[in-house]
Amino acid sequence: MEARVLIIEDNPDNLELMSYLLNMFGHATIKAQDGEEGVEAARRHKPDLILCDIQLPKMDGYGVSRVLSQDAELRKIPRVAVTALAMVGDREKVLAAGFDGYIAKPIDPENFVKQLEKFLPSRGRTPSQHQSPPVEALPQEPATGARILVVDNTAINIDVVRCTLEPFGYRVISALTVEDAMKSALENRPDLIISDVHMPEHGGFEFILAVKATPELRDIPFVFVSASFLSGGDEARARNLGAAAYLQRPVDTGRLLAIVEAGLAQGRRK
Repeated sequence: MEARVLIIEDNPDNLELMSYLLNMFGHATIKAQDGEEGVEAARRHKPDLILCDIQLPKMDGYGVSRVLSQDAELRKIPRVAVTALAMVGDREKVLAAGFDGYIAKPIDPENFVKQLEKFLPSRGRTPSQHQSPPVEALPQEPATGARILVVDNTAINIDVVRCTLEPFGYRVISALTVEDAMKSALENRPDLIISDVHMPEHGGFEFILAVKATPELRDIPFVFVSASFLSGGDEARARNLGAAAYLQRPVDTGRLLAIVEAGLAQGRRK
């Protein structure tokens, strides 16, 4: 059984990144964007862990911690401050306010969930479909510098893929639009492309059509990824257009690595 984590954070990008990473490891997340909403969510949902920014609207993180400490039931829930505060004494002030731990911003996506593990209750959890597979399922040696083009209009999604692939030796280049992606691919041909499906102006289907219509790019293995992927018709269309594979968010680390390696192997055979 996975943990339920309440995230109290007013920055939408930070909120989505933390939620995404926790979901990727199978944990359920509850979101609140100000201190008062966070306290109410804690009372309503009784989460297993609370992540709380310090600088929040309506009620700051210190106020949230004071309110939680006054509740006999809620004070037992572990609290971790996630904050950009960096002045001398800030860490001590956070811990003195009742927080059990402290994580500095910007968070490290690769190690974020690992940093939280010691605060999560041990409840005999069983592996989830979103959890990373055993270590032996991942590449045992660094890759040979294969160049991966990641195309997504959301920088956080690019960062998650980058943090997964670069430790294994892959070189990640990125683009926020299809136009920039085509320019990048033509200037510095990648070994594999990972593209979101739904993007403003021009989406993934238009991108793969452009790639496959360009002689010097058409042999590059192409992988789709999306949070809302895919209806049966969309999946068939993706395959018909030449996509080697697709991934659904939240992205499973092991599956991403396996698909990348399989795609690169396919590209080497052409």
